[in-house]
Amino acid sequence: MAIALSAIAGGAQVVFGTPAGVGALAGAGAQPAVGAQALSGIPPAVYTDPPHDPRNPARMEVLHIPSAGVKINGVAYLAAGAGPHPSAIFFIGLPGNEKNLDLVQAVRRAGWNGITFFYRGSWGSPGEFRFAHCPQDAEAVLTYLRTPAVAKTLGIDTARIVIVGHSMGGWVAVETAARDRQLAGVALISAADMSKDFPGSTPHPELVKRLADLTESLAGVTPEAMADELEAHAAQWRFDQAYGRIVDVPVLVITADDRYEPSDSALASALRAHRGQPVTAVHMDTDHVYSDHRIALQAALIGWLQSLPQ
Repeated sequence: MAIALSAIAGGAQVVFGTPAGVGALAGAGAQPAVGAQALSGIPPAVYTDPPHDPRNPARMEVLHIPSAGVKINGVAYLAAGAGPHPSAIFFIGLPGNEKNLDLVQAVRRAGWNGITFFYRGSWGSPGEFRFAHCPQDAEAVLTYLRTPAVAKTLGIDTARIVIVGHSMGGWVAVETAARDRQLAGVALISAADMSKDFPGSTPHPELVKRLADLTESLAGVTPEAMADELEAHAAQWRFDQAYGRIVDVPVLVITADDRYEPSDSALASALRAHRGQPVTAVHMDTDHVYSDHRIALQAALIGWLQSLPQ
């Protein structure tokens, strides 16, 4: 199977092979997976550990990031080498059961820092969860990481920060990219248009019921309050309100066979019409959390990161 990546702005086609079994692993004595095929087109960081650097080893740092009077929880997976390194910040979805830590680890193997965090009121971060808080927390994370002392300690190249959002985190990434002019790239993975795809297509009682299944790791909020907030911002939080504000930054849009594909494809087409920077589009025949395409997802993300300007 192969995944075609279409650089929409330029019309170029790049193909990453995605074998069913990944074999020929680096290192003495490694055994290939059963049914392994050639690894043609897959970035080595997907399946190869980097050399150990005894002076500047890869490491993990726990972060406590100031946001609106509290300190939200984060983790930085820092790449080996003296640095500073380009960095990818990951925005999780709702409630964030799929945390995409395999992607975070993969980008670190590729020489990027991978940083993830939890919004206020989610997964143990203090505060109360609100949809409106999520882009605010994303902005706070970017401000924190760009602070000279923090950037130096973590080895962050502040001129090469990319944001990666999955599901609701994709909406957070869209909102962030519409305001932040310092980003080096934006990657959207099955991004959820929180206005159009939620209240825009679901009656209130059904929306409350749907959200009730997503609150187990959230604090200080009820399904009813979440539905009310989404409905109150239905006209404001649509992707099409951000089309003309995401400029001068490369964008990757990855879609799957889920309810968000139409909105994401429309977003990719609209960005192509509004801007000059490349928009890379990828579609994978899988579910919303890419359950059987995790290697393909790593390959697509790392390949795109490696294509960005140095």
